Amino acid sequence: MKKEECCPKFNPKLWDNKVLNWKNKKFIKDKVFTLFYIPINFGAVMKRVMQKLDSANAKCVDYMGLSDHTSKWNMDVYIAVDKEIPDAENVTLSGKFLSKIYEGDFKETGKWCKDFEDYVKNKKLKIKKMYMWYTTCPKCAKKWGKNYVVIVGKVE
Repeated sequence: MKKEECCPKFNPKLWDNKVLNWKNKKFIKDKVFTLFYIPINFGAVMKRVMQKLDSANAKCVDYMGLSDHTSKWNMDVYIAVDKEIPDAENVTLSGKFLSKIYEGDFKETGKWCKDFEDYVKNKKLKIKKMYMWYTTCPKCAKKWGKNYVVIVGKVE
C-alpha cells in the first residue's frame, strides 16, 4: 500500500540566504487560534483553506504558508496562491524580503529569531515584519528526517 504524501520534500537550497523581491505576491489570509502561541486549530484551518483552493481550481505556490503570531491567542496564516480565491481574504505582499533556513525542534524558535535579526543587521537592513514558514507538518518532518523552518522577513 502506497503511503499518501502530505507535504512534499523541501529543498532548503532554494530558500536559504535569499533575497526575494515580491510585487503583489498573492496570498489568502486566515486565522488560527493559539493558546500561548501553540496552534490549536491549525489542521482545521488548513483543511478549510485547501477546500477553497480546490473549489477555485487554484494552486498553493511553492507549498508556502507564512505564519504571523499576532498575539499568544492568534496566528495569521498567509497561503501563497496562483490567483484570487472567491470567499477568501485575498491579500498581496510587496517589497524586499530575506529568507533564511533553520532546522530542528520548534523550541529553538527564539534562538532562530535572534539569529535572523543578527543576519539582517549584518546586511545593514532593518526588519519591518517577520514570518515563519513551517515547511512540513510534524508527520512529514519525521518521514523526511528534517524539520525545516524558513524565516521570511520584510526588510528595508
